[in-house]
Amino acid sequence: MEFALLLTDESNITPVSRESLVGSLPAVGTDSAFSEALRRRILESGIKVVAVDDDPTGCQTVHDVPLLLEWTVEALEEGLCDPAPALFVLANTRAMPPAAAADVNRQIARRLKEAAGRTGRRFVALSRSDSTLRGHFPLEPDILGEELGPFDGVLIAPCFFEAGRYTVHGIHWVAQGDMLVPAAQTEFARDPAFGFSHSYLPAWVEEKTGGRWRASDVLVLDVGRVRAEGPAYVTERLMGIEDGRPVVVDAVEYADLEQVVAGLLEAEARGKRFLYRTGASFLRVRAGIAPRPLLTREELLDAPAPAVGLVAVGSFVPRSTRQLGRLLAWPAAAGVELPVEPLLTHEREAVIARVVEAACESAFAGNVPVIYTSRSLRVGGSPEESLAIMESASLALVEAVRGVLSRAPADFVVAKGGITSHELAQRALGARRTRVLGQIAPGVPVWRITRAGEESRALKLSPGAPYVVFPGNVGDEGTLLDVVRLLRGEPAG
Repeated sequence: MEFALLLTDESNITPVSRESLVGSLPAVGTDSAFSEALRRRILESGIKVVAVDDDPTGCQTVHDVPLLLEWTVEALEEGLCDPAPALFVLANTRAMPPAAAADVNRQIARRLKEAAGRTGRRFVALSRSDSTLRGHFPLEPDILGEELGPFDGVLIAPCFFEAGRYTVHGIHWVAQGDMLVPAAQTEFARDPAFGFSHSYLPAWVEEKTGGRWRASDVLVLDVGRVRAEGPAYVTERLMGIEDGRPVVVDAVEYADLEQVVAGLLEAEARGKRFLYRTGASFLRVRAGIAPRPLLTREELLDAPAPAVGLVAVGSFVPRSTRQLGRLLAWPAAAGVELPVEPLLTHEREAVIARVVEAACESAFAGNVPVIYTSRSLRVGGSPEESLAIMESASLALVEAVRGVLSRAPADFVVAKGGITSHELAQRALGARRTRVLGQIAPGVPVWRITRAGEESRALKLSPGAPYVVFPGNVGDEGTLLDVVRLLRGEPAG
């Protein structure tokens, strides 16, 4: 208890090396036979994991699953009947103010219940969100709980191993180089819409719920005990959870999540009901999806090298800016800046037209146009105003991309940033339903559009063109360049 009280004070938490943190833990207690038996149990249950995703990047760890950008009852019925063990419903609520996010979650939940009733398919609900703790919490789990509950507890598991996001003793860590930095001490905690001040997740829950749940109310499934005692420890702790109590899941690798999920399944088999608020790693294990290698160019493109394509960068986080800089230093890349400030004035249309013209000239010259929003972040006077500014820039990027693709052919599209990826897929490319093919780099998913609106007919996009959803906070400085070079058909430098 004294240790937990110390952790509610962020000044007591300092960066550590991954080696020193993980080295203090017991050895992992699972093997390939355990993993396979767990996956078999999940798949044989016939219960689908339905992930209501707050931005397009939650499919970072899965492959061959449907992802919907619409949530009509008919679309949800189709998704529930798909043989894949998971279904993604892309709500994109991280780009919305709270009231709109609540409405969308409620609408999806109600239609999902109707679709499940019509098809007879069983599901468990997962609210997928950011591994760096940004998003509408506790709003989204609250709404899903009202519509799909009651639930005994809400499992909070933001870990995302591919990007170096771990939770140990209730503290959430973000890898930066060789060090693990407490989440509240990173750039992500200063997000203008979703900032926070606690890395110790029980204290973060208290902060975000305004004290409705105190830090002392939150159960932590400690990774040390999970490794030492296995699924039985998890089951025993979860059987005592009720009234929607938050439960934090520790994990530093997939084997930890396998132990947790095995114990969770037993608790659920005994009648307990849980809602999951998680990052991408938990989702893969709970859905029973086996890992697969990264996608190759041959799996994605028939186009001969050099393929033609388009890159759009809307994410403004420092990591994205560094990656953009590396990409623009590549001779085949032609950078075209979309300045944000004039978009808020009468100059908006003229600015977009100039960007389209410059990008088309680059494409016709045989280069890869890279359209990017200006790097200075315009912050509003409130979180809602900041979101509105970001939406204005995002919609301008949509208009620019549509303008380019209506004139210049493309074999692939790369979208950098969560909000950017959704807006371009839905509003520029007309995507309604897609399939997640897998990942082109760790944590970087690729979609194939399987159904699009009539507006897509005007675009010069190759049939079946891969759409790369590149999260803003994933990869090292060279990853974006490596992905574009691979798609173009050039060896990585």
